[in-house]
Amino acid sequence: PLPEGPGSAPVYRAQGDVTEAEVARLAKALGVAGTPRVQGDAWKVGSAKDGSGPLLTVGRQAPGTWTFHRYAPGTDDCGKGAVCKAPSADGTGAPVSEAAAKKAAAPVLKALGQDDAKLDAGQVMGARRAVNAAPEVGGLPTYGWTTGVVVGAGGDVIGGSGQLKEPVEGDTYPVLGAEETLALLNSPGSAPGAGIGGCASPVPHEDRTQAPCDPPTGAPEKPRKRTVTVEEAVFGLAAHPVRGRQTLVPSWLFEVETPGADEAVTVTYPAVDPEFLTTAAPAPSQEPTPAPDGDRRDVEVRGYTAADGELTVHFTGGVCSDYAAKAEESAGKVTVTVTETPHPEKVCILIAKEYERTVPLDQPLDGRKVVGSDGEEIPVHKPGARLPAPSGDR
Repeated sequence: PLPEGPGSAPVYRAQGDVTEAEVARLAKALGVAGTPRVQGDAWKVGSAKDGSGPLLTVGRQAPGTWTFHRYAPGTDDCGKGAVCKAPSADGTGAPVSEAAAKKAAAPVLKALGQDDAKLDAGQVMGARRAVNAAPEVGGLPTYGWTTGVVVGAGGDVIGGSGQLKEPVEGDTYPVLGAEETLALLNSPGSAPGAGIGGCASPVPHEDRTQAPCDPPTGAPEKPRKRTVTVEEAVFGLAAHPVRGRQTLVPSWLFEVETPGADEAVTVTYPAVDPEFLTTAAPAPSQEPTPAPDGDRRDVEVRGYTAADGELTVHFTGGVCSDYAAKAEESAGKVTVTVTETPHPEKVCILIAKEYERTVPLDQPLDGRKVVGSDGEEIPVHKPGARLPAPSGDR
């Protein structure tokens, strides 16, 4: 039996600009000397004039994606002043133990506020060992928000990457249980990369959830779908790109066993009730109507209620816009218009929520029709009814 889940959960996303103090704290934990400096869209700390020293690079805007290299990449030509690969970059001999790698990574994870994250130090690359940290956010496990710290054979941190800004809680939405979410994942037309249908070329796998194809033998064959077994379902947060920025969305994390694979893989799918998810693009007949200034548009009203000389309209909208309603009255009808004004420069998740706005009437409704700005009649809103998702892209 699959678990039910909490019923509702918030989204999380990193916000704001990365400060010099935040960069300096991480640089200190990595042992990089120097004052943070701005270079384009990033903060940088370290690196000698010849480019051979350690270098920390951090994006200036949330989530503050950072990368660190203790040694500069090598080149094939050292006779023209270029920096050659440092002999100790990879090291020789055996990698350090998992315990030693975790100990070396601890100061870095503490500087990131992830000292209690779930750690996996099983990945080995030659003489290097990687420590991958998956932090909890809001008390939930995360997938896709991993910090990686690479430890060399000498026990020093020689590389790493992750996000510097800590995600903060956003709006809360109804969520589905694991069984309902699994049904959506298996349904035709599921979001690309969300499921495990089809197969991928052996390497590199763009998505870990894709099952590898069998080696080609002569004529190309159509990819086959494979059925895999869900061994465990855990409610958590999975990273999804939203307008170019990663956002942690309430999701079910399914651990699945793939035939022929040595290890289980994790398949994630958003658990947010589909009625609160916007579509990828508006239908041709439902294009938004922009206001003359080009920044506003009319929103489709899905229902209304009338009482005490007031009209309350119900609609769904995004989480990063302002909404205003007005009514124009005539003898036989009332025309209501809801206008959306997006917040400039604000990145929003593709999730909608229910709204209502109330406008006063000069006369009681008294059987008059209520129509939208497009002239279409608006139905009476039934208390407790769920509004469908809006047709436009948020």
